[in-house]
Amino acid sequence: MEDRPRTLRAMLAEAKDTSELMVDLAYASVYFNDPDMAEEVEELEGHMSDLVHDMRAVCVLAARSAREAEGMSSVLQVVSAIERMGNDAVDIAHIVTKKLGIPHQLVADLSDAEEVSHRVLVSEGSHMAHRPLSALELTVQAGMSVMAIHRGRNWITDIDGDTVLVPDDVLFLRGSPEGITRLRELAAAPVWEPPRAEDGPAVTDLDRAVDVLVEMKNLSEAAVGLAYSALVLADRGLAAEVCHLEDRLDEMKENLELWVLRSAGDNIDPAALRGLLHLAEAAEDLGDQAQAMVWLIEKEEELHPILGIALGEADEVVVRYPIAAGSAAEESTLSDLQWNVEPGFTVLAIRRGGRYVYRPRGKNRLLVGDEIIASGPDEGCPMLARMCGWNLVVDEDGDNQLEPA
Repeated sequence: MEDRPRTLRAMLAEAKDTSELMVDLAYASVYFNDPDMAEEVEELEGHMSDLVHDMRAVCVLAARSAREAEGMSSVLQVVSAIERMGNDAVDIAHIVTKKLGIPHQLVADLSDAEEVSHRVLVSEGSHMAHRPLSALELTVQAGMSVMAIHRGRNWITDIDGDTVLVPDDVLFLRGSPEGITRLRELAAAPVWEPPRAEDGPAVTDLDRAVDVLVEMKNLSEAAVGLAYSALVLADRGLAAEVCHLEDRLDEMKENLELWVLRSAGDNIDPAALRGLLHLAEAAEDLGDQAQAMVWLIEKEEELHPILGIALGEADEVVVRYPIAAGSAAEESTLSDLQWNVEPGFTVLAIRRGGRYVYRPRGKNRLLVGDEIIASGPDEGCPMLARMCGWNLVVDEDGDNQLEPA
């Protein structure tokens, strides 16, 4: 692993990115039933533990007065939540490494998600080998972006366009499932067929449990994304929405447990049911940790300035743009816009009339006055702003401001 960053700001940004990477890879390991990927999540936990230890030490050393201690307590609360998210990712990975079992229906349902993680090996002689990422334009070619590279015994997480891929690199990517075929062609990897659900005669309790768990996965990821957004934007409205999502996750988990217990009487192998309960527990706890972060905003506790700065400087930034009249986004669906391909942003929520639509699907149509909350690469912000009908300008204080295009 690369040398650990020395500043608290850099460590916070890396811890956020690492925790999100761990969750992505953990869910992907279940999807692909990939023990290697699950074990790599556990390896990342060691790096996360080092970061958390160093951040806590810096916070203690920095608190020289009661006022500074109060500010640093908010940082420590966020650090603890990020650490727990990493632990939840490891719990999800244990479903694979400990062979707890997952029903085939769940894996098939996950293949229909609008955004998935994928793992591919770069082969010698492939289009990817010995080329920088900027030349490959994977977001355009395949609608996927590289989250991390496993090279030999080392992890590369600080990735930019100048990163050159070499044969035997293992790439971890996230993006549209439609791009997997093209991605594997570029890497000269074997053809991969996604799992498909078998047609059943009727909806069973197990089917209901699987459907709820897929929704829990989506809501837990949305809660985490919105929690980081709330901290960066210091937005009480978003904080309230995160708490609402956490309440929904609690309720969904209770329903899932009931349906799983009923399924046990339908001559179903109980081994697969263990995996469902394990995954539901982890998804619900991700929502708990998201709520723990926004508690600071809800209670109007003083937030240390470094939180907004560090989380805003992570690999993926969070933006909030309104949809202007006459813009490319007006009356367009998310599928039409394909923002996940270029500029590489995922819409976490749409705010319309004081209410939020979480993890909106591609069929959702944007209207004038809507506000999107999206996460993606910092370099893609100007393009996204223009598509929403704005020019992104930097004011005298160095902050980004929107001006009508």
